[in-house]
Amino acid sequence: MTLEVLAVTSEFFPLIKTGGLADVAGALPAALAPEDVQVTTLLPGYPAVLPKLEDAEPACTFGDLFGGPATLLAGWAGPARLLVIDAPHLYGRPGNPYVDATGRDWPDNPQRFAALARVGADLARGLLPGWRPDVVHGHDWQAGLLPAYLHFSGDAAEPGTTRPPSVMTIHNLAFQGQCDAGLLGTLGLPPEAYAMDGVEYYGGIGFLKAGIRLANHVTTVSPSYAAEITTPEGGMGLDGLLRARGSALSGILNGIDLDVWNPATDTALAAPYDAALLDRRAANKQALCARFGLDPARLLFGVVSRLTTQKGLDLLPAALGTIHAAGGATVILGAGDPALEAAFRAAEKPGEMALFLGYDEQLAHLIYAGADALLIPSRFEPCGLTQLCAMRYGCLPVVTRVGGLADTVIDANEAALTMGVATGFQMTAAEPAAFARTLGHVATLWRDRAGWARMQMNAMGMEVGWGRSAARYADLFRGLVV
Repeated sequence: MTLEVLAVTSEFFPLIKTGGLADVAGALPAALAPEDVQVTTLLPGYPAVLPKLEDAEPACTFGDLFGGPATLLAGWAGPARLLVIDAPHLYGRPGNPYVDATGRDWPDNPQRFAALARVGADLARGLLPGWRPDVVHGHDWQAGLLPAYLHFSGDAAEPGTTRPPSVMTIHNLAFQGQCDAGLLGTLGLPPEAYAMDGVEYYGGIGFLKAGIRLANHVTTVSPSYAAEITTPEGGMGLDGLLRARGSALSGILNGIDLDVWNPATDTALAAPYDAALLDRRAANKQALCARFGLDPARLLFGVVSRLTTQKGLDLLPAALGTIHAAGGATVILGAGDPALEAAFRAAEKPGEMALFLGYDEQLAHLIYAGADALLIPSRFEPCGLTQLCAMRYGCLPVVTRVGGLADTVIDANEAALTMGVATGFQMTAAEPAAFARTLGHVATLWRDRAGWARMQMNAMGMEVGWGRSAARYADLFRGLVV
């Protein structure tokens, strides 16, 4: 029997993306289809989304959705079935979905994403005649109030039915979504919701906290991260609640879309290749280096990342001298903390370090295909997708032994090299000495070109798609509806 799942998310690749959440939300529907799971995704109607919605038709209207009228549109993005909230007073703003042009949060973000969760709960309870999901799946804090609206909204809309079970997925616990307790009534929540077992969180309203507490099951995006967030060091104030969820908390690794990330068919590359034609990869390194004035004979490190301390990239400016002294070069694609952006601008050096501030999807593909190694020295990493993309393209990831990085990269230690299974490099901690040691290890192994090629082929042979993880999600969903 086909299982109907309603996914509720604030981002969906390729329509709107600021990070990995969009990639996951965009890839899961197709990945779950072979498991006989049909996903319908609810998404805000940002200016970037509405023009791309195919065959859009009104499904229902709202006279007043947190301050103005709204229309729920049903449509498609390729094979993906979407429901989009067209509410200009909430979402009709250009640029980033969460912040204004100065980088400040939109002041009405609580209402904007409460509306997303509220509509999701209404859909779960039978808003659309003839369709009701078997499971609702909320992603990150923006959907955090979804289980709260289900829990505090009374009986289901259809007589003789029960509210469908909910799953809450944490993509990054650092972003929790909090607002003033005085907004409780504005958000349409009853007084009894403001309690320790409800939405109350340190004297305010916690969106993600509410989702963790009230969802039937909580997942996060790797097994190691699921364990880390139950500790005081990794739990960011929610570790006690997460420990209390016990077996209702689990980690399921993210995957990547193997059609989007395929070096054999990627039109962004100078030359397509696969593990059997690895020598053709050199043309992509040549193209990347030509674009930035770098020497393709050097060991080339790439960065495709938000430039933040979470990603450990504050370690890199001081390490550039070590890289260059060893004959290496670096190309950086990303944006983030102004201080880090300034540090990288100051460190830019012709022939040794090139910088592209911002994000360019085509350039990201070329970096994966042309760089020898990808730097991901994160202090914490729920899962990470860049290391999966890098391995798929034969670009060996250099990671910290945390979260999903620890779960997906096999370190080039002596045992792994002897057994011929290494796929990258793990360092023990995101601190300067460990980073320097690991960079030296990378440089040493790169000089053994035959050994390096074996590691590249190992990496390209890793299972980085959604197959196994989609099966785990399907089993979880079916277990909840039994």
